[in-house]
Amino acid sequence: MKNNLSSAFAAAAVLAGATVLAAAIASSPAIAAGEPLRLLARTYVPGFEGDFDHFAADVKGNRLFLAGEEKGTLEVFDLKSGKHVKTVKGLEEPHAIHFMPDHNRILVTDSGDGLSKVLDAKTYKVVDTLKLTPGADVMSYDASSGSVWIVTGGKNASKKLPDTTVSVIDPVTGKSRGQVKFDTDFTEAIAFEQKGSRAFVNVSGKHYVAVVDKATQKVLKTWPITEGQNNAPIGLDEDNKRLFVVTRKPFKFVVLDTDTGATVASMDAPQRTNELVMDRANHRIYLTGDDYIAVIEQKGPDKYEQVAKIASDKGAKTAILVPELNRLYVAVAGKGTVKASVLQYEVLPASN
Repeated sequence: MKNNLSSAFAAAAVLAGATVLAAAIASSPAIAAGEPLRLLARTYVPGFEGDFDHFAADVKGNRLFLAGEEKGTLEVFDLKSGKHVKTVKGLEEPHAIHFMPDHNRILVTDSGDGLSKVLDAKTYKVVDTLKLTPGADVMSYDASSGSVWIVTGGKNASKKLPDTTVSVIDPVTGKSRGQVKFDTDFTEAIAFEQKGSRAFVNVSGKHYVAVVDKATQKVLKTWPITEGQNNAPIGLDEDNKRLFVVTRKPFKFVVLDTDTGATVASMDAPQRTNELVMDRANHRIYLTGDDYIAVIEQKGPDKYEQVAKIASDKGAKTAILVPELNRLYVAVAGKGTVKASVLQYEVLPASN
């Protein structure tokens, strides 16, 4: 990890074998003036090797959930301290997590043939299975309709399929509310208008954004992405009519006008970026990829500036912002000499 921590701090982390808390950072260099993120803790996940995928948070219950993609686990952490609490086994290849606080249930998309699971959030026992096309991967929650949109099929199915299906599901009952199909084996992240009626789907294999009517699941328009291919992470600034996407070939951050689909800004993104996190309170966007977090400041609807590169680690590709705690959590894959872990950063307010 390239964050200039003192040797005493590193030794303490090894001895603890779990969580490095903020108190141990006292001997590390002071944060630079105006720096947007401060490292508070690093939690090692014992015995884990391979990639993680996405997070979810239970703020009231003080829990952080992380999909252990390559180990078939759900990893559970103490949200405030970062301490690793539990490893839940029994999944195959989990990717995305939706926590339902009113029902104390956890929906986990699983691309294995055993299909996606609903877990009791108290016992972590499987209480239901979603009967969808195999290969479930990306899941996005539309708060305005109370639906989850789940990408299934395609390259993530054990028997690969030429098409992907985005299934619209009631997460409480598991009942279908519709679907939309794309003629590619690679469809990625989805963003939703909350005041309007549209969903934006990254059709990565064809390098365009599909604009979809949320009620009818009809594709209204397609917007080609010309700055790069394999557009995956996505975010929406509905008030300013701006859509953010990250391409993977090459890695670019691209801003689209949601009235026209035209590109209004673009810049380089970290290699292997797999998460785009919007910090609405501070008008920032965090891009997590190899070695660092790119902090992009939104200075206006058409003006964006990378204001910092915050050290993370190789394979630090997915993240979640918990605004209630002013915390950003980043998952680090366990590969080679890099140990699987979760980094916890304090989000420092913008100066202006």
